[in-house]
Amino acid sequence: MKKQTKRILQISFGSILMLIGNYLDTGNHWLTFGIYMVSYIIAGGDIVLTAIRYVISGQVFNESFLMTVATIGAFAIGEYPEGVAVMLFYKVGELLQSYAVDKSRKSISGLMDMRPDYANLVSGEDLIKVEPEAVKIGDIIKILPGERVPLDGLILEGSSSLDTSALTGESLPRDVYSGGEVLSGCININGLLTVEVTREFENSTVGKILDLVENAAVKKAKTENFITKFAKFYTPVVVALAALISILPPLLLTDATFNEWIYRGLTFLVISCPCALVVSVPLSFFGGIGGASKNGILIKGGNYLEAMSQLETVVFDKTGTLTKGVFTVQKIVGMGINDEKLLELAAYAEYYSNHPISASIIKAYGQEIDISRIVEIEEFAGLGIKAQIDETRIAIGNARLMERLMLDTPQIPPDEIIGTIIHVAIDNVYSGYIVIADEIKADSKVTINMLKEAEIKKTVMLTGDTAVIGEEVGKEIGIDFVYSALLPGDKVEKFEQLLLEKSPKKKLAYVGDGINDAPVLARADVGIAMGGLGSDAAIEAADVVIMSDEPSKLIDGIKISKKTLSIVKQNIYFTLIVKFSVLTLAALGFASMWAGVMADVGVTVIAVLNSVRTLGIKSQVQ
Repeated sequence: MKKQTKRILQISFGSILMLIGNYLDTGNHWLTFGIYMVSYIIAGGDIVLTAIRYVISGQVFNESFLMTVATIGAFAIGEYPEGVAVMLFYKVGELLQSYAVDKSRKSISGLMDMRPDYANLVSGEDLIKVEPEAVKIGDIIKILPGERVPLDGLILEGSSSLDTSALTGESLPRDVYSGGEVLSGCININGLLTVEVTREFENSTVGKILDLVENAAVKKAKTENFITKFAKFYTPVVVALAALISILPPLLLTDATFNEWIYRGLTFLVISCPCALVVSVPLSFFGGIGGASKNGILIKGGNYLEAMSQLETVVFDKTGTLTKGVFTVQKIVGMGINDEKLLELAAYAEYYSNHPISASIIKAYGQEIDISRIVEIEEFAGLGIKAQIDETRIAIGNARLMERLMLDTPQIPPDEIIGTIIHVAIDNVYSGYIVIADEIKADSKVTINMLKEAEIKKTVMLTGDTAVIGEEVGKEIGIDFVYSALLPGDKVEKFEQLLLEKSPKKKLAYVGDGINDAPVLARADVGIAMGGLGSDAAIEAADVVIMSDEPSKLIDGIKISKKTLSIVKQNIYFTLIVKFSVLTLAALGFASMWAGVMADVGVTVIAVLNSVRTLGIKSQVQ
């Protein structure tokens, strides 16, 4: 039987019996007591048992204990209806609270719908339906129209449109073709795709997302931890105060009676339950994480959601973050060698590199690579590559690599510097250069503008690209500070300096996508990775993952964070003001146990319903 159904039955039968006891004048005290007692057991018997279990385990001070002491005390002084009413209203509060929590959980568990049920594994002439976990790297699968993509892979045959909304929050389908990549969790809309699997399920896009979501609630925000600690100290204090209210006045005041002051103490106990805070605050963060996930932003814990509301500085990587990371060859200039041969040797030298620039050179070459010609490869981080192709030694990379080889680079006219310059040396002789261009993402400029509107004091870009390109990109999108020509170690060093410059109580975020960004992402107060083009290392190191690769999603994340923290503060202030007001009235004898029930259950319900609003936060960027 579902908990909600059980609670509804408890409330219904308990209320009926309480009304019978209230309006049936039996004249028999024990019969009336018996009716109320049965009503009490139906409505609150499980709460009493929970309190007993907690006491046995040494966890005395909790809401079940407070409810049990208060209601048994009400029966002891002959206030049967109020003792039953406390349990009934508490059950009503639990029912509404349960509904709100379930709604929040369904929002996040809705992400679990992206989990594929099966994969169509190609086995000879047959298709076999298997668990996605059973498929290995290199296996061939087919994805039929209407099916969910079960694993990440490379399209060998076919073309289709993919519904990527489960990953990115975007409703616009994405067209894919042979040679392109598919990500697990998307839905194949209209074409038959033959795909070679490139990642096993646990390392696939959907596998990582499910892992992130399932573990998001483990990392509590500071506010959540504060409320948990607050409840631990608060509860024994109010129990002690209730005991003093019940005992001291009758001993010290002439006209005071134990019956009256015990009633006040019991009312004080009912009101003092901290469940409104204990439930609503974690629920608000849980809802905020769920609301963010609907917008294609995966936040790995409430602590990171809270930190995003405190950002002062945002640092960006350039390539793949603010720019598309899709490079194209714009110009080839051979010196002492024809352009076609220069491009061929460059493509062979770059073959084993996974850098976007390498991919663009290989794509521009456009012919099959005979890997038997590649004799030797040596990569220099942040500089380039040295390789031996047949009998020819190639060095390809930036100007600093040429300097290391003690080779002069030509003075290239400014109007030709439209992108990244890749220099090529053959047999230790400078032999030409290739111009590669990247394109700024459509929403990069609006992102920087909106960050400034959101009171982010400083925006910074760290890039390994040349100063000319870095400054050009930074100027076009409005970045405050640009640091160029940085090696991975330089990037970490510059980032450490930026951390020292920020205000003590403020946070610094880093947004990146590459393997070289992983150390900085891990070091940042909030590390934010691009989940589509981003490397596994970057996604693993990050605290927040933007699934659509749109930097403007950062604005949504900040807005959701601030809205969630606003709702949390509303709940805290509202709860404490009402609680302490009614507690004071109860101690002075101006609040009955009915008022105590409303102060406890009513405040909890209002706070929980307010928390649910975090689920409805929509994208702020159109």
